[in-house]
Amino acid sequence: MRALGGLHLPRTQVGVSRWRRFRARFDWPLFLIVAAISLVGLLNLYSATHDTRHAVKFDQQVIRMVIGGVAFFVVSFFDYRTLTRVAWFGLGFTVLALIVVALLGDMSLAKGSHRWIAFGPVRLQPSELVKIAVILVLAKMCQDHEASPFGWHQIAARVALLAVPVGLIAMQPDLGSSVLVVLICLSIGFLALRQVWPVAVVTGAGLAMVPVLWEYMHDYQRMRVLAFLDPGADPTGSGWHTRQSVFAIGSGRISGKGFMEGTQNQFDFLPEHWTDFPFSVWAEEWGFIGSLALLAGFALLLVWIVSVGLAARERAGSVICIGVGAMIFWHMMVNIAMVLGMAPVVGVTLPFISYGGSSLITCFIAVGLVSSVSLRRHGF
Repeated sequence: MRALGGLHLPRTQVGVSRWRRFRARFDWPLFLIVAAISLVGLLNLYSATHDTRHAVKFDQQVIRMVIGGVAFFVVSFFDYRTLTRVAWFGLGFTVLALIVVALLGDMSLAKGSHRWIAFGPVRLQPSELVKIAVILVLAKMCQDHEASPFGWHQIAARVALLAVPVGLIAMQPDLGSSVLVVLICLSIGFLALRQVWPVAVVTGAGLAMVPVLWEYMHDYQRMRVLAFLDPGADPTGSGWHTRQSVFAIGSGRISGKGFMEGTQNQFDFLPEHWTDFPFSVWAEEWGFIGSLALLAGFALLLVWIVSVGLAARERAGSVICIGVGAMIFWHMMVNIAMVLGMAPVVGVTLPFISYGGSSLITCFIAVGLVSSVSLRRHGF
């Protein structure tokens, strides 16, 4: 028995009551926006892989989206405030996982890079989980800073701890994910902190380190940057990806060539078009109108996330929404800029659209955190 409002109710009735309140206060518009974008991703993936040796990827993606949907609801049910209290432990776990990847990672899945841990048929990419851990840690930092402002040495110590997973990801090597983690941190810093001087100092220091980082980059990473600066210098080598992507997008024109009618896609001119270049597939088949509709869907998702953050009851909830919004925004911007030839090819996925396991489920967990913040606005 459990007391509820002065009455003693059986635990089963309390559970039913709690489930009813969950359904009534759950952020259904957020879920429907994510579901709509995910369905677009499945439609696009089917076109990119049907009647090829990669057709099994569609079935795998459906399973992963179901798992992601379940994760969305589970994370929504959990109180985000509890998760922020153990955020540092979560970051420590992801750092440990990155160390395990460096020692035992499966290189066969990433062309020589250590990015995945294999558990039988299951593959885990810890660098994706780092993004969630970093967002929760920054939410806790902002909450603690509001209660008792940090000194510069305390800020420096925390920045140094956050730099550890970034360095480990860069060493895999995974330039795209490491840059995204940095962009998430800077976005939260500029948008959530009342004083931006620490973020400005970190940004300036990072920019000053670019020449040094260039010396430590792998040859293929340098070639990608050089191909971005001059795609025509090596059109059949390092510039191939970008040129074929631009051809595909341009050939879609206003209304596109039609579903499964894109020649760049169907004849396999687009490399990795189910992971890195799904937007090129979509733009070729659905044209400018379809591309605009997809971008409008992402814009609606970001606006909704921001609105949840503005209405959050605690600062930690607002910061979580800023972090998740920044994660989705930068993933989208970097991927689309990459396929348009406006950024180097760094292997960044398009949220809910690209084929993938860890990246897809991480996106569902991230919006699940936003849903948790939304749910607690109503006192759930």
